[in-house]
Amino acid sequence: MSSTPPRAARHRAVVLMVILGCQLMMTLDASIVTTALTHIKTELGFTDSSLSWIQNAYVLTFGGLLLLGARAGDLLGRRRVFIAGAAVFTAASLLAGIAPSAGVLITARALQGLASAFAIPSTLALLITSFPEPEERTRAIAIYSAVIGAGASVGIIVGGVFTEYLSWRWGLLVNVPIGILILALSPRFLPETERRPGRVDMLGALTVTVGMSALVYGLVEAAEIGWASPRTLLPLAAAVVLLVGFVLVEQRAAQPIVPIRLFHSVQRSGAYVGRILIVGAMFSTFYFLSQYLQNVLGLSPLATGFVYIPMTGMFFAMVYVVRWAAPRVSKPALLLTSLATAAIGMAWLSRIDSTTTVAWILPPLLVLGIGQGIAIILLTDFGMAEVDPGDAGAASGLVNTAHQIGGSIGLALLTVVYGAAVHHDATPDAVTQAHGYAVVFDVATGFYALAVVVALVILAADRRRARRPAPSVPVAAAR
Repeated sequence: MSSTPPRAARHRAVVLMVILGCQLMMTLDASIVTTALTHIKTELGFTDSSLSWIQNAYVLTFGGLLLLGARAGDLLGRRRVFIAGAAVFTAASLLAGIAPSAGVLITARALQGLASAFAIPSTLALLITSFPEPEERTRAIAIYSAVIGAGASVGIIVGGVFTEYLSWRWGLLVNVPIGILILALSPRFLPETERRPGRVDMLGALTVTVGMSALVYGLVEAAEIGWASPRTLLPLAAAVVLLVGFVLVEQRAAQPIVPIRLFHSVQRSGAYVGRILIVGAMFSTFYFLSQYLQNVLGLSPLATGFVYIPMTGMFFAMVYVVRWAAPRVSKPALLLTSLATAAIGMAWLSRIDSTTTVAWILPPLLVLGIGQGIAIILLTDFGMAEVDPGDAGAASGLVNTAHQIGGSIGLALLTVVYGAAVHHDATPDAVTQAHGYAVVFDVATGFYALAVVVALVILAADRRRARRPAPSVPVAAAR
């Protein structure tokens, strides 16, 4: 029986609802327009090349500003930054939903990404602060991680429903009442963290923001025009220089925007790398599988969204699995098992061809949902493990940065893979398209295999730490 007073329990339930509502709203917004792109192109007059910027404008500002947003929360107060981000996101969603032109929609999407970059790092940091008890914190992180993991598939489902029955605009306008509710509840229920004395490491902020933006932009261009173009190579080269410079700056900064000590833990560093790999595989699966279902199997946007419902259900069901298993099984061992399961599901999915049925696709998606659902929860937990409260915002920013960069890198790489598999044919037939998607899922299986290697490193480090003798206490000190 819980010892938490009923009033305190209700208060924490509202805190969790506010945090999850904001996280889900901003996570699914990255994919909610996926099934509506054809309709948006026709209505607002997008060209084939400019259409991708509906997604890219969001990803570019989100990924580029995440670490700066995390530092702002540490210095200015996380509730204050969270509310400001949610307010801008709500206003930008309204602008996007009523956008009369392509330029206005792209501008609104960029504003949404900027707002997400400042609000989302504070969500995980506020969650850690609000749930200090280990058992409650584990449960809250598990639910939070399930929302992150399921956000993309939920976005596809919701976007398909709105596009089919109402308008693509409702996929953006639905954020407005949710955002207003979040803004009404946040000042009353969310705890405010103390404003920390200090200043923003401007050189570090500049190098990481421009470097991350250049990296995301280069990857976006690689997916659109290939790796050999100067429009791809120049921003990627600039990103390498700037991010290496950022590391050097942070090693010398008195108040770094990202404390290098966060990478001293094998568990945390492995969690960031593992997250990049599995999010890269999963986001690309959503993107390419949606096209396969519509272009090869001929499903409608609504029917395409429904295909993801069983896998989405698995994401949320894994919350209870992790909650039951975590006290009984080594978490690194559980992570290893979950990643191996996800790799099996992806390898199974890669067997598709032009004659595959939806009924055949559902079992591998369920297996993927089980493996990915458990892994994303544990990687979130490991990414925040043993973090000092003062570094919670920075650690949360790194978790979310790994998530966004993983999606960008995975999509860029696998788009190139797909183009090579279909021989860059602008109008491939169904058989050729199916072959291209199968090759993509083969490579995505390799992402999971690399993540398994990362999990083995985390497991080995955990076992070494368990064998390490406890420090002895001097007799005089014991007295």
